[in-house]
Amino acid sequence: MAKLKFPIVIKLLLMNQLTNLKSFPSVSRRTILKLLTIGATTGLLGYTRFSKPQPTVFTQDNLDLPQYLNNYKSVVVVGGGLAGLACAYELTQRGFTVTLLERSPQLGGKIASWPVNIGGEKFIMEHGFHGFFPQYYNLNSLVEELNITDNFQSLEFYSVVFREGKYNPEVFHPSSSAFPWNIVDLAISSSNRFSWGINLAKSKHWEVFRAIGGFQLEKTYQKFDNLSVAEWVEKDFPQGLYDLYFLPFAKSSLNSPNKLSVAELMQFFHFYFFGNPEGLAFNGTRQDMGTSLVQPIAQEIENKGGKIFTDVGVSKINWQNNKINSIIYQLGEEKSLIPFWVERNLEINQEEVNYFGSSDRLFAIKPNSDEAISLTCTHQGCSVTLAEDGNFYCPCHGAVYDIKGKVLAGPAKRDLSRYRITQTRENKVQLVSIKENKSEILSTEIKADYYVFATDVPGVQHLFNMMEGEVNQNVKSQVQKLHIADPFAVCRFWFDRDFDWQHSNFTSLSGYQLTDSITLYHRIQEQFIQWHEKTGGSVVELHAYCYKEKEFPTQEILLTTFAKELYKIVPELREANLLHRELVNQKNFSGYPPGSYQQRPETNSGISNLMFAGDWVKMPFPCGLMERATSSGLLAANEILSREGLQRRKLLSVNPEGIIKI
Repeated sequence: MAKLKFPIVIKLLLMNQLTNLKSFPSVSRRTILKLLTIGATTGLLGYTRFSKPQPTVFTQDNLDLPQYLNNYKSVVVVGGGLAGLACAYELTQRGFTVTLLERSPQLGGKIASWPVNIGGEKFIMEHGFHGFFPQYYNLNSLVEELNITDNFQSLEFYSVVFREGKYNPEVFHPSSSAFPWNIVDLAISSSNRFSWGINLAKSKHWEVFRAIGGFQLEKTYQKFDNLSVAEWVEKDFPQGLYDLYFLPFAKSSLNSPNKLSVAELMQFFHFYFFGNPEGLAFNGTRQDMGTSLVQPIAQEIENKGGKIFTDVGVSKINWQNNKINSIIYQLGEEKSLIPFWVERNLEINQEEVNYFGSSDRLFAIKPNSDEAISLTCTHQGCSVTLAEDGNFYCPCHGAVYDIKGKVLAGPAKRDLSRYRITQTRENKVQLVSIKENKSEILSTEIKADYYVFATDVPGVQHLFNMMEGEVNQNVKSQVQKLHIADPFAVCRFWFDRDFDWQHSNFTSLSGYQLTDSITLYHRIQEQFIQWHEKTGGSVVELHAYCYKEKEFPTQEILLTTFAKELYKIVPELREANLLHRELVNQKNFSGYPPGSYQQRPETNSGISNLMFAGDWVKMPFPCGLMERATSSGLLAANEILSREGLQRRKLLSVNPEGIIKI
């Protein structure tokens, strides 16, 4: 009976909404018919609000297998981001001897935190705001096991605000309505519903509806993976739908629409909206990500006997009998003596110098020189720029260096690093650090039963460049074909006053040249709330998810553009005093361009003792961002557990398929 009544309920809801149209005399009959068409189509889907889907169990062993290891087995995990931490956590819980190696001084990867000193006061900086969604089932299960749920708080709602009033702000609230009811609710609540531009009588519009409501992993990638989002929406696409939802969603995947596979966007949509029963609500951390999440995971790994080393450089990976035999690494500054490759940056053009690398890892080489100089400021990591007087200037805090990299002025205490060019290939060079006082390199060799590579894309490609012996060329080729997305940037500002803000404390922004979101940290995180209460100031962060290097080739241009756009977003701040700013600028997010799905590596690398983890790994169920990284790490742990005859961890996902058949 419920199914028979369902279309009537839908129609009643829509008719109730349509009764409000009397105040809109310009609404056409065609528009009303469109809404009724949506209602009738939705009714045929056969769902009710009272039968919302539950999380799907992806992995669950039916056999009653042992939980814990009863003999000695060792694992080396390379990479201390969420993927590596999740993998190491699960394996140490099961009795494995785990060593985790992280290249950076801080654990966490893209959610790492580090201290900065501002006016004699210490603050914790991070890689931008992160939201924790209810459908992050596997990440949230770790949070519950660690008993750190109090480290998180609901942000209640969030907004998408469009520049210059092209659309009214979209506001998303917590909801438990499953598809298609969430679409109906969205249509009813959205003041932009008549701007969506949907007409299901058009074949292209119906194709869009089928695609977003009918996600099926293999079929969707088979049909849409060879097409970019920009190409897909180029002709006869509902413009309002693209502006309001597709563009913000696409960019929040950290991939620009011209480089993002349509299939990947459909997977992203399905995971965050169409395939889960939780709606678009999320939590934020009460403190920085390192304090709230990374440190508790690391502490539990060490409590279970795991060893963690940061500031590590892997210099050699030995192969024997078609598997990894050992890894050689160095600690601390000695890791800079490990050769590494950087590609030519063609977006920065100056006749007197060639540039290699990008974002926060940029190098300058004079023509015909056998040396390179790092442009990473030794103060707080911004990229310095070459001025007409021949000196390098830091755009963030005023450090000045001469052409040899020697500190001339400003807060920096150490000279810029210099490197020797050891090899040259087309559009890239291999560099190795020049040490003034060469000392004996202290290397450590480690052997294990299993190895897990859980780095970012540049990291795993570097690892395969460090391999010696009979390396599996098929796997190496897969890794070398991985893609990196356009760079992202975060700029955090400290001001001496607050301002009125009617939107959410984290708000997505659309229509700006650079800025994609704004976060009011003095209203979210405790350290900044306390500073605000003491000083009356504000801490505001702008985030650019995937900007084009050609448009913003230097950090100086990034900083200038961020500041201009901030004053347009919050005009009141034009009269405020800027106390400090911090820039984070990197190019290491995974790219998902058209045609990349089939060749993407899986958890099981095909090498008997090597597993892969990271958001670049081909996933067997829908997931995104932090949940993708966490789930990939737990899948790698499960692969090892299975090989040792142990019970695998139960993993959850959203409903793996949409309800419309494509």
